[in-house]
Amino acid sequence: MSGQRRATAGPITFARLRAASFAHSCVYLGLLICAFLAGGPQPETFVLGLTHGLLWIAMSLLCLAAARLRIVSLRLAVAVAVLGGIGPFFGSWEFIREGRLADT
Repeated sequence: MSGQRRATAGPITFARLRAASFAHSCVYLGLLICAFLAGGPQPETFVLGLTHGLLWIAMSLLCLAAARLRIVSLRLAVAVAVLGGIGPFFGSWEFIREGRLADT
């Protein structure tokens, strides 16, 4: 990531976004498990699918705003916004990668 990363911008912080990304990945994993094990539409699948969709929209907007504020890299924001609809694991992986880069 070029330049310095800002630690915070009001309520948007790298740590909070990372935690939300991991929570989103857990919801998505639950959705996959329910979808494959249930064998058809179930109330749990609907709730987890709706939660995944809403979290993806929220995470996309927050990460794009965080990229503009230089809290996260543009690469991370694109991973969350573009690839997050397919699988939020991409965003979680980018949070791990970017966290490691900041530690070095």
